[in-house]
Amino acid sequence: MNTVQSDMVTTGKTNDALVSFTAVKKSYDGIQYVVKDLNLDVARGEFLTMLGPSGSGKTTTLMMLGGFERPTLGHIMLDGKPVEKLPPEKRNIGFVFQNYALFPHMTVAENVAFPLRYRGVKGNEAQEKVKRALGRVSLEALGDRKPGQMSGGQQQRVALARALVFEPSLVLMDEPLGALDKQLRERMQIEIKHLQTSLGITMVYVTHDQSEALTMSDRIAVFHDGRIQQLADPKTLYNAPENRFVAGFIGENNTMPCSFVGREAGQAVVRMADGAILKAGGADPAGGKDGLTLSVRPENIMLAGEQVPPGANLFSGTATDVFFLGDHMRLSVEAFGGQILTARIPIASARAFTAGETVHLACMPAACRLLEG
Repeated sequence: MNTVQSDMVTTGKTNDALVSFTAVKKSYDGIQYVVKDLNLDVARGEFLTMLGPSGSGKTTTLMMLGGFERPTLGHIMLDGKPVEKLPPEKRNIGFVFQNYALFPHMTVAENVAFPLRYRGVKGNEAQEKVKRALGRVSLEALGDRKPGQMSGGQQQRVALARALVFEPSLVLMDEPLGALDKQLRERMQIEIKHLQTSLGITMVYVTHDQSEALTMSDRIAVFHDGRIQQLADPKTLYNAPENRFVAGFIGENNTMPCSFVGREAGQAVVRMADGAILKAGGADPAGGKDGLTLSVRPENIMLAGEQVPPGANLFSGTATDVFFLGDHMRLSVEAFGGQILTARIPIASARAFTAGETVHLACMPAACRLLEG
């Protein structure tokens, strides 16, 4: 990670920002805010994803950036200039919608050329730009086809070519892969990321799909209740969630109630509901020692035995469910006074389990996180 991105992970601000949201709020009824006190910078050449459940404020934020909605309060800067009052066509932004928004009566080339009309680009110059844009998405030989003659993946590429044809400073993408099947969606994720990287363009991408965000993004802004809950690169977001919502929303996570006891050798010491003492990473709680949460991902829970490293948290539980899933075994265990945990045990180290038997497990303190909110 470069210095600019490293600074942005912790502050959300950079001197090389193409996009800046400052104290932005959005209300549709004048009472409830669907976006609250948004402060966010997007660096030039960055792929930033806005991730969150429906109603979290991510799409509204994208629409304000694109010019389809106006902020109620605050400012949005694009390339150092305020754009809150500019219409979409004046912002030099490419947009890719979930439904592609292609004109069915036009050919692929005509669809891609459409944004050039508003910019006064015609004749040979327009044809060259269309040809170049279609080449970028590997559709240069299909310019004479109609959208209805193409697959979903090809139509998505046409929409992307149309967004790129006028060489915008920024491309916004709103759930662009939502209509595709799983295999095609995963392939398109890689293609879009490769295209963004090779062209060096800035992309802001909206999705509710965690794996999609983790695969494609330089940074991810996790939205909930109109606010960014955490802003970080994918690895940090996955391994070091800052609160309960992020821990539960990004991937699969075991979350258990606990209380804070103190610190030992730089690690938090916590007491579980049944009195067991474990160690974890994370800052000291600011809001009190009780009502906290310990989180640990299923892949970080292992079978206790001779191969467990020194210093591991050791605990026991009762097996409740066992599932064979090819490369790993999914083991559900009741522990810590009635909490149901999931462990993902690699097949190489798994053995036969039966429901009701006692299972001895371990997890490293560095893989456990103490969370407040």
